[in-house]
Amino acid sequence: MRFLPLLVGLVCAAGCGPAPPPAATGGTTTGAPPLASPAFDQTFWNTWSDGQAELAAYDLSIPRYGQLRRGVAVAIFVTETFSNSLRVKADPGKHAPADEFPVMKLNLVKDYQTGVYDYNEMTSTFVALRGVNGRGAGTATKISFSRQEWCGNTYQQLLFDAGTIRATRHSYFDGDADSQASVSYPADGVSEDALYLWARGMASPALEPGASRAVSVLPSAAYAKGAGAAWQPAVLSRSAQPRRISVPGGSFSVEVLSARIGAGDQRVFYVEAAPPHRLIQWESSSGERAVFVKSVRMKYWERNGLGQEDALKQLGLSPRPPRTT
Repeated sequence: MRFLPLLVGLVCAAGCGPAPPPAATGGTTTGAPPLASPAFDQTFWNTWSDGQAELAAYDLSIPRYGQLRRGVAVAIFVTETFSNSLRVKADPGKHAPADEFPVMKLNLVKDYQTGVYDYNEMTSTFVALRGVNGRGAGTATKISFSRQEWCGNTYQQLLFDAGTIRATRHSYFDGDADSQASVSYPADGVSEDALYLWARGMASPALEPGASRAVSVLPSAAYAKGAGAAWQPAVLSRSAQPRRISVPGGSFSVEVLSARIGAGDQRVFYVEAAPPHRLIQWESSSGERAVFVKSVRMKYWERNGLGQEDALKQLGLSPRPPRTT
């Protein structure tokens, strides 16, 4: 049984329930980028407006201080209704309909040990499910990242507008603290943090089997130094045929989607060929690798009472014991 050190973000005081399907699927707004949007059709909403979130647990290997560390990753996928003016989850009845739009949220939690102390990371990526702010459906509208470890903490927020990104970063570390920047947003821009959703067909650009697409990629907030970041040329590719892989969670027929970024950095995603196209494995040229253990659909925000920790068993996880001796 795997211990989950800190399942950051799984308790939501105001509720974290999925968004209802939009009244109309809409389309791209004026000035939308020339990236093919995924099909957020009725089939998509039949799964993602069922009142539940998808939680998946992974065995994680991640490099830190020149060594590979073992840990746990948890990915939480859920739709929400977003406020465009505030870029936060919209409470029911609090905002005008014109201020609201549906998003797919991914909370990606990574917990791993470095010697005597541990790292707790969380990246929240919000992808618009209809055109907004001059961008098409399937583009990022907000990304936030936080890292907590015994030396200090780091927080970064990216807000995506029509032509620029408002970037803010705060950090304990010298040279990485308290900075703001306005980052350009090219028409073919894709955030590296949104690639987890792209691989599942939840973010632009949509690719046919066997196809590739040259894009510009904004490096992940996890690797940033300061608020500003330079876009990197990249090529996104989708395999022509599925293949079979085996992981702790079983044997799966998967499609392989990859991103070759800059001079040689690469990210590879193995995605279940059958709907809902769960993320079965990912790996990068840096040495990071995560393999699927278990997944479950549930209203996790309603499972926050004492004694409900047993629900973690459905993910192959267990709560951290009250003492470590």
